[in-house]
Amino acid sequence: MARAPVLAAGGIVLRRGAPPLIAVVRQRKRNEWVLPKGKLDDGETPKQAAHREVLEETGHDVAVHEFLGTLVYQSGGRSKAVHFWRMEAEGGPVRKLMNDIRAVDWLTLEDATARLSREYERAFLVQIGPIALAAAGLAPADAEIASPLASEDVDAAMQTLTPAEAASVDELRHGLLQKVKAWLRGEA
Repeated sequence: MARAPVLAAGGIVLRRGAPPLIAVVRQRKRNEWVLPKGKLDDGETPKQAAHREVLEETGHDVAVHEFLGTLVYQSGGRSKAVHFWRMEAEGGPVRKLMNDIRAVDWLTLEDATARLSREYERAFLVQIGPIALAAAGLAPADAEIASPLASEDVDAAMQTLTPAEAASVDELRHGLLQKVKAWLRGEA
């Protein structure tokens, strides 16, 4: 019998400025740079968990905005589904970082993408980062970043997915982009 997927939530956390910055956190245990996220607590909605986890991992209270998408990957022999929202932090930290987090860095989209340790998170941020910036009014809707990942790196990451996962990623990407573009045009 297949084990139920682990449910988690987090944020693409923006800080306004010239240029706008995105939060990435360094895990103490694995010493990896990741997007801020974590597992849902009992009785918690994904959106509530996203807000709590971002506060714990970045130390910043954030305003939670629109849903950006779901990243699904294998972790510890189980599927892990992480729901992400666009979030904005203002001012400085309001609390200490949780013990599991060594550091938080605020980087440009390109630098944040390059800093992430996991290929699937880099591929996700390459696709969703420009959408988050555009939704916040921090970049034109059709702006593209110069990806630090070569197309063969993205292709290699996609090869690690099963055919069903790859099809799901393509469907999700296409559907999400269409919905966000319609929303940005004021049609949704």
